[in-house]
Amino acid sequence: MANGKSLLLGALFGGIVGASVSLLTTPTSGEEMRSRVKEQSERLREITQEIKENGLDLRNQLSQTSKEGAALLRDLSQDIKTSVESWKETVEPHQENLQEHLRQIEEGIRELEDKIKEQNYN
Repeated sequence: MANGKSLLLGALFGGIVGASVSLLTTPTSGEEMRSRVKEQSERLREITQEIKENGLDLRNQLSQTSKEGAALLRDLSQDIKTSVESWKETVEPHQENLQEHLRQIEEGIRELEDKIKEQNYN
């Protein structure tokens, strides 16, 4: 923000100096000179006011955009949380079934191993 302010002040000061030098080096009458100075100072005030209004508009737009972005992030975060919870609820019953099947397979393998051992001893 400080760089933008410095740039604005530098441009404003440079414009004033440039206009002053231009007016003072141009051969014109005093009345014409005063008229030009008055016109340019009015134009300078208009430009300054436009810059001020544009800066305020930009600040308001940035503020609004940041508020909207924060709201969107909250919504997205909530949606993700809901999706993860739903996924957990869906997977959990199946997980128990899979564990039960794995236990049954392990028991079957043990029974087969026992049978093989019995056959080898006979």
